[in-house]
Amino acid sequence: MKDLNSNLALAIVAAALGSGFQHGYNTGVLNAPQKVIELWIKGPCPGSSLSPVSGRACLDEYTVTLIWSWVVAIYCIGGMMGGAIVGLVSSYFGRKGGLMFNNLFVLIASLLMGFAKEADSYQMLLAGRLFAGINSGLNAGLVPMYLSEVSPVSLRGSTGTVYQLIITLSILLSQVLGLQQVLGTQDKWPILLGAPVVLGILQLLLLPWCPESPRFLLMDRFDSNGSTKALSWLRKSDKIQSEIEEMNIEFEAKKLEKHMTLKEMLTVKYLRKPLAIAVMMMLAQQLSGINAAMFFSTKIFSSAGLDEFNSQMASVGMGVMNVLMTFVSMILIDVAGRKTLMISGLAVMFLSTTFLLISLLLYKSLAWMSFIAIASVILFVVGFATGPGSIPWFFVSELFAQSGRPIATSIAVAVNWSANFLVGLSFSPIQLAIGPYVFLIFMIIQLFFILYVQFIVPETKGRSVEQVTARFRV
Repeated sequence: MKDLNSNLALAIVAAALGSGFQHGYNTGVLNAPQKVIELWIKGPCPGSSLSPVSGRACLDEYTVTLIWSWVVAIYCIGGMMGGAIVGLVSSYFGRKGGLMFNNLFVLIASLLMGFAKEADSYQMLLAGRLFAGINSGLNAGLVPMYLSEVSPVSLRGSTGTVYQLIITLSILLSQVLGLQQVLGTQDKWPILLGAPVVLGILQLLLLPWCPESPRFLLMDRFDSNGSTKALSWLRKSDKIQSEIEEMNIEFEAKKLEKHMTLKEMLTVKYLRKPLAIAVMMMLAQQLSGINAAMFFSTKIFSSAGLDEFNSQMASVGMGVMNVLMTFVSMILIDVAGRKTLMISGLAVMFLSTTFLLISLLLYKSLAWMSFIAIASVILFVVGFATGPGSIPWFFVSELFAQSGRPIATSIAVAVNWSANFLVGLSFSPIQLAIGPYVFLIFMIIQLFFILYVQFIVPETKGRSVEQVTARFRV
């Protein structure tokens, strides 16, 4: 951490804190208060204490379940939309400018969700979740791009992991705040869903003190002087000649290349191969089953025989372990390397999913298997946080030079959210159809990606962008 200074730390915190919070908080916030919000969606049924503003009729259980599924899944649709425009936003507004612009979606989402109950409109809740998803989709591309471009090579992995760390911290916070004893009540859940606006305001206060990405200023705005000033501020030193030379070499190479298009990204071999790797890393993250745990952990623990309170507390324990292991990953990422941690994490996830399947099959005859189920889900999160949780977010920035990075990031992030949506929408119906054997699907996927990373994915630890991209030109 010898290259870390107070200026760089401020830039990392300003970019990651407000943005990672939105991503993580909105991922985990619906887990604990699901029953309370579903009761409100259901409406004023006989014997209900609800007093609707709009005279809304009582909904049947099927309709409530369908609406709730879309409340969960529409967040991912927004993520796809946000991810798809990362390239456009990052090129037009810049990396820092894009992050500041993105807080507009935080404001809209917080207002819609915070006042949905007051207006007695679950449609406002759906719309708010969509805008929250757009914000998170943009953040998922903009933040790793910004952090990668402001960090020295020696810290690139660690700073990239900060985004995932903030996500895990905010997931944990949302789970704690969502408990019945805190804000997960019939009266307070709108406050729970509207709270992210606070971090949006904080980011708007911190980011103006930080510079735009030096690489963006040089290669996209052709502002050599501004780029030098930004890099000098970030390094808190005038001894930046080697990094300036590296950027100039990349800049000269970029001038020889024409503007990257989607067609070229998909057809040119030296671009298509790293794009395929970036996409597969995103799929490894999402299809391994993490959001089945994040969206439905309370339900999974209930399936294992725990009551509602203990199920919620087990979910909080899962969130604590997620945070702790992300800290460990942040320390190890630039020592052990991306590839080692990715394979190790997926292997732990495979073992824990196996134990979870066994425990869910046997808990009715062996009561102590409920505790194996809790331990398995927590171990699953340990594996995820070790590598698959953080590495795919910044890995795409390490595989591409400046000219291809925005569009490659857009594609990879959109794929990530598409897979997120697929898991969020399909997990419950598949679980209903085949029970615990749904986890067998995740085990097969995890095993496939262990082999893929081992034999196809290159190591990028300690290598400059030029060294990494040169590998694909051979």
